[in-house]
Parts: sequence; structure tokens; C-alpha cells
Amino acid sequence: MKLIFLDIDGTLTEPGSNTPPDSAVDAINKARAKGNKVFLCTGRNPDMLKPLLRYDFDGFISCSGGYVAVGKNYDEVLYNKPMTDEERDLALKVLHDNGVFCTIEAFGGAWCDENIGEFLNAQGEGNSELERWRKAINENLGIKPIKEYNGSPVYKIVVMCKEISQLDEAKRVLSDYNFVVQDMAAFKCINGEIVNKAFDKGLGVEIICKKFGVPVSETVGFGDSMNDLEMIQTVGTSVCMSNGSEALKKLSDIVCPSVSEDGLAKAFVDLDLV
Repeated sequence: MKLIFLDIDGTLTEPGSNTPPDSAVDAINKARAKGNKVFLCTGRNPDMLKPLLRYDFDGFISCSGGYVAVGKNYDEVLYNKPMTDEERDLALKVLHDNGVFCTIEAFGGAWCDENIGEFLNAQGEGNSELERWRKAINENLGIKPIKEYNGSPVYKIVVMCKEISQLDEAKRVLSDYNFVVQDMAAFKCINGEIVNKAFDKGLGVEIICKKFGVPVSETVGFGDSMNDLEMIQTVGTSVCMSNGSEALKKLSDIVCPSVSEDGLAKAFVDLDLV
């Protein structure tokens, strides 16, 4: 039996989409029928996962490792470590004081600063494309205005700003958190996420391996970006999508075709998972 871990955005689906290719769904079903177990391994929170849970999985690692659940109805929680209310409030205050735009990702949903669109459009030519993409993501994933935040436990904060120095104070006061940052040079802005150092996707893989008594060497992980790094470093066989990060490709055992080219299905065949 192999344990298979799938990132979602850019791996199982196009970024922000809730519909995987039919070939991927077929491959997952065949892999499970063969006796393997398949898990989602994503930065998405449980609420954002709901549209994908209509497909059959054996569990999920969500919130970049902060919430791990298995079972038929995903009701067996193996790991759960949200921010404390004090950490959440401090992080938002410091980030907002430094002009950083935030999206808080919680168990029950995600909420973002409402004027982020104005920020993106003000950064110059090209950012209108990013703003269109952001709006589509928000609509597909149900991201709501931050004024509607209902106190649901928060696992990570996604940040966007103009200069990396705007994150300096937050890095000082949130020493227990990793800042996973991407410089989106084409859009003249910084984008990233703040995640507790106590967990990551790799730890989630290890927790599920322990639950099912399967050695880590018998796992396969699929990802596309550097927020999949710990998963890629942990699994027995690592696979990066051809549409993925060049840095991650260099660290992966295999590079398979892109999500739009039935990459998962082809890799499942090549790795004898179906």
C-alpha cells in the first residue's frame, strides 16, 4: 500500500479551481481501488476544501499542516494547532500598521482586507491582471470581507505588500512563525503567507504515516510550488508538476506533465499507482 499526497492548486486543479480534470479523478479512484490511500495536502483551510470533498479521499492535510483529519467523514482529527487569539490580533495589528494587506485563513473560511484591489491597481501596468485573478479566486473559494470575520480559529495569514521591509516588524514580534514569501516581480508586489513553525506539510505526512503504520518511504507526494517544499522533502517519491516552481523541480525526484496536460493521471501510471 502506498500513501499518496496531493497538493490542490496548480497540482490537482488549476489554481483557484474546484474541479480536477476527469483523468485525475479516474486515477485517484483507480489508485484507491488498488489498495492505496490518497490524501489532499494543501494550504487551503477546511472550508475551502469542501467543494473537493465530493470526490473520495482518505483524509487531508489542510492549513499547510495545521489541521490534519482522516476517516470516511474526515471526523478523526489527528492534529489541530490554530493561532491563539492573542497571536492573531498581534499579527493583524502589526501587519496593518505597516501597510500590509492580509487574508486570514481559518477553519470556517477566509476573510481578506477589502481595499486590496485598490492597492493592486495602484501598483502599475499589469496588476489589473492580478486583480482579475484575485477576484476569481475569491469568488471560487468563498473569501469574504474581513469586516465579516466571525472569530473562527485562524491557522495562517496570507500577506501582500509593496516592499519586503514592510514585513520586518512582524518577523520580529512573531518569532514562532515562518514567513514564506514570493517576490512577484512581474506585478511589483510581495506575496506570501505566515505559518506557525510548529507544523508544515511534511509533519502532516509523518502524522498520517504513523496513523496507518506505513513507512514514509512508501509515500508519494505531488506539488507545484515552494509551499510544498516540506512535503516534497519528506515523502519517499516526490513529484513536481511541469507548471510548477523551477526551484521545486530541482528538488523533486520526478517532473510530470502539467495539471492541464493530465499530469497526475500520467504520473500515477508511470509510478504503478493504478
